[in-house]
Amino acid sequence: MEYALVARWLVLYAALFALGLPLVARLLPRASGRGAGLAVPAALVVLSVPAYWVGQLTWGPLALAAGALTLLVASATAALDLTALRDGRVRLGVDIDRNAASDAAAIFLLGFVFVVALRAFDPAVHPGGGEKFLDFGLLKTLQRSAALPPEDFWFANAPVKYYYGGHLTTTLLAWLTGTPPRFAYNLALAGFYAAFVTAAFELAASIGADRGLPRRLAGGVAVFFVGLASNLVTAGRFALLALPEPLRRSAATYVAARTDYTAERILAGADSFSYWNASRVIPGTINEFPLFAWLNGDLHAHMMGTPTLLLAAAVGYAYYRTPARERGRRRALVFLVVPVLASWQAVQNTWSFPSVLALGWLAVTFAPADPWTLLPDTAGLRSRLRRLSERVARTNGDGPTAAATDELGRVLGSLVVAVVAAVVAVVFAAPFLLGTATGGGGRSIELLGPEMRSGLGALVLVHGAFVVGLGGYLLSRLRVARPWLLAAGLLVAGYVGHSIGFATLAVSMPLLVVAWVGLRTSRSIGYEAVLVVAGAGLVTLVELVYVNEQAGPGRMNTVFKTYAQIWAFWGTAMGVALPGLVLGPWATGDRDAARDGGGDGDTSGSTLWSQIPWRRVAAVGLAVALVASTSVYGVLAVGAHVERVPAGGPTLDATQFVETDHPEQAAAIDWIDDLEGRPTILEAPGTTTYPGGTDARERAMYSWNANPASSLTGVPTVAGWRHEIGYRGREAYFDRVRDVDTIYTGNASARAALLYEYQVRYIWVGPNERARYGSVSFGSEAIDAVHRSGDVTVYEVALGELRREPSDAA
Repeated sequence: MEYALVARWLVLYAALFALGLPLVARLLPRASGRGAGLAVPAALVVLSVPAYWVGQLTWGPLALAAGALTLLVASATAALDLTALRDGRVRLGVDIDRNAASDAAAIFLLGFVFVVALRAFDPAVHPGGGEKFLDFGLLKTLQRSAALPPEDFWFANAPVKYYYGGHLTTTLLAWLTGTPPRFAYNLALAGFYAAFVTAAFELAASIGADRGLPRRLAGGVAVFFVGLASNLVTAGRFALLALPEPLRRSAATYVAARTDYTAERILAGADSFSYWNASRVIPGTINEFPLFAWLNGDLHAHMMGTPTLLLAAAVGYAYYRTPARERGRRRALVFLVVPVLASWQAVQNTWSFPSVLALGWLAVTFAPADPWTLLPDTAGLRSRLRRLSERVARTNGDGPTAAATDELGRVLGSLVVAVVAAVVAVVFAAPFLLGTATGGGGRSIELLGPEMRSGLGALVLVHGAFVVGLGGYLLSRLRVARPWLLAAGLLVAGYVGHSIGFATLAVSMPLLVVAWVGLRTSRSIGYEAVLVVAGAGLVTLVELVYVNEQAGPGRMNTVFKTYAQIWAFWGTAMGVALPGLVLGPWATGDRDAARDGGGDGDTSGSTLWSQIPWRRVAAVGLAVALVASTSVYGVLAVGAHVERVPAGGPTLDATQFVETDHPEQAAAIDWIDDLEGRPTILEAPGTTTYPGGTDARERAMYSWNANPASSLTGVPTVAGWRHEIGYRGREAYFDRVRDVDTIYTGNASARAALLYEYQVRYIWVGPNERARYGSVSFGSEAIDAVHRSGDVTVYEVALGELRREPSDAA
């Protein structure tokens, strides 16, 4: 076990934490903890964004220096009182909450050590069951690149067409600590998890303090639901097993018909438990949650983007707390900070780029300040836009109609603000959006047909714990004139939704409506409900539309990448909801809630609550049930995970498995890895389709049977995994596949032309090539074997000599 490396990374994260504290203290001056738990995500953004921009010209030491210098200057500027500095006095200009900083540091340390321990038992970037070959290849190619975007290691001589911001940050951290990628992979994975759960702790703790809840309790519950909890699948399976045999079989058959399971799998006991099954619930989709993702161990964008996503949610919270009179600060948050975070999220995880902007829109919509005041009244533009929105909303008179039309005008105003922020974000992210993000993948937004929508049972298994916990909290604090009418309306909507094949009307839509109404009618509901609206909106959205792309069949990728964001929003909100539900306003000193329950300043509302003891008993029982049911998976999955021990004992070496599992190719991969720069190599492509020939590989993608040399070294190959179809389109990818086949099996003149066209320097011939092409030989003096080991031969191509060789016709 590499304890010295772990300590080195902890020292780096401590430095990032210290440098980030003044930044978040400026960002969240009114929050109870001054944003301490968000210090590392903030520091990572400030480090990465300048390095990314400088990297467009030169990627390496200068880009790293630009990022580090920007972070140091920004931290010092935020920390110091600039007015006093101009007078020759040096003093702090921000208030750091030391207790909150200590709590955040402890949570980060625990999260980091937890994932380091998990990865030490299963550190390998093996290709099965995930995207580790893709993620590790991105790390390796970034380390080799001279400028951004990096060269695509599965599509040589072309820039990568994938969001790589998290891998860029990982590379910067590896350079700062002098860590090889094979160790940086797992250490960065632990760091992103720790930053994620610490951000959830801080945001929930700060919002909870607004509601009168103990900071540590609210933050701790959020850490559990964000980082340790699971969906209800595993607990549901064991609950079914407790039923009598005939009823058990009938229930399992019913569930199997509405989810992605078979009755036999549902009825299998604990001995058949696999951590994998709980992530495949809704048919045709992937339903990951954070604990599954980090157990699986991909260093993937939907995981690395979560700390930035919660940082954006915290910026929304900062705006929400900013008084209307501080218009300059509100403008800076919406038109500068939100666009910077959105632009970086586009590079880091493009799927959550719209969500960052949507968080800004929701914050502006629900904050007390008028959104129209954010816009300058240049030539009367703001006034004209506002009058236009009022005409659309037709605001006049009093009563519910006036309130609804006023709400519409407010929503329109915040939309205008959001559009302006989006334009700024697009400008900031221009190198990525106009270059890397464009490709031949053929993406389009499509409407979701009824046959593709999620069933009620599957949605309940995935989201049920959140729906019950968040819904119970909101209803307990909702103040409406006719609550029975609202409840009846939601029940009818849910029944209709289930009947017409739009089950989200019974799951996410009630949460969205109740949270929206609560934000407008109850002073005891705050920013936690904004997170509920954000999550409910995403659940509903993916039941209406999906991104039709070639990266995955149907809406698989849309649900996969969107649900990761929902868990971040709802898991954080649960940190406020469960303690608020259990303790109630009478126990927490939430004066706003007390005023909602009784007269101004009296506690009659809390007395009324306390006079009904069964409510608190029910709330405690509900909280215990939710925690217990979402803990079953973690206990079993973590327990099974730590039973795996790599050969030689626990390690963080992501490529050690090559030596133990594939020793016949290990030396050749090391030889390729030692090559300088980015020479192009040739391997058999990552597809088992071989027109006119026989490919004996049982499986190519997601196995060792395709492109281990390029994936583990970052040295680019002509045609790698079929993932490239999603980035380039079928025609571009399969044109290269046919060219690779021709080089291995075609005549000398065709081979020479293609080798020169792709500037191939080395040809890899191993088991995968022989399985696809049979015996491989080249018969050319310009192609000479330069390395032999195990069952691999590597040939070097002398391109100059190749051009001078006689053609077949001659």
